[in-house]
Amino acid sequence: MAASMIQLIGFMLSALGQFLISAATALDTWSLQDRSFTVVTNVYTYSGLWKSCVGTSYGTTACRPYFTILGLPALLQAVRALMIVGIVLGAIGCLIAIFSLKCLKMGNMEDNIKATMTLTAGIMFVLAGVCGIAGVSAFANLIVQSFRFTTYADGGFGMYGSGNVGGLTGALTPRYTFGAALFVGWIGGAILLIGGIMMCLACRGMVPERKYDGMAYKAASQHTMYKSDTRSRPVYNDSYKAQSRDGRQSNQMFDYV
Repeated sequence: MAASMIQLIGFMLSALGQFLISAATALDTWSLQDRSFTVVTNVYTYSGLWKSCVGTSYGTTACRPYFTILGLPALLQAVRALMIVGIVLGAIGCLIAIFSLKCLKMGNMEDNIKATMTLTAGIMFVLAGVCGIAGVSAFANLIVQSFRFTTYADGGFGMYGSGNVGGLTGALTPRYTFGAALFVGWIGGAILLIGGIMMCLACRGMVPERKYDGMAYKAASQHTMYKSDTRSRPVYNDSYKAQSRDGRQSNQMFDYV
């Protein structure tokens, strides 16, 4: 019963983490423009893994996707690959975990097969969580480096390279900070990791214990007493002796019942 509860809770946490990292990958708020020292706050920019957007305080938004792949930084492409791999591993793990649930009866599937499938799903959830956390952390490191080397007093590095904005530098150079998608990705990866560990722990409780049938031997104690046999013995009659051919009696005796 405890193994079934741990397996079910682990599956629910993993499914929630899978949803969160998928949502984080699709969101456009991975990096958000820092408006702490800007004079004009009506217009701000933010970007994600797939497109960059410009928003206004009036609620209007205009987005432009990244039309090229070769022109993007290698780290951004690595983050994309990590998030996609995490989503694929999590989806496969969810599919396997559904068929391995102990509370569901799938034909004549044995418990040891379900335990193996549960362990496989748990390992995939752990790998998916690691990929999600690694991808979000790599993008956060890119933002930290860009924020550290970009100042308003002097030109520096922009979000993805040069700090020039329309040929101008200095006070017009934007700085970027963490967006909401990063926190969603971190939380989703952590939940996936916890759910995968719980699935792996539930695998041990699902394996049936092996019982071996054997013969029990009990050694004789020191106080064992042996009794003599008091049963009556059959009495043989000498009168029934076989006659030989010459008329003499032989020593062979037969007991007729």
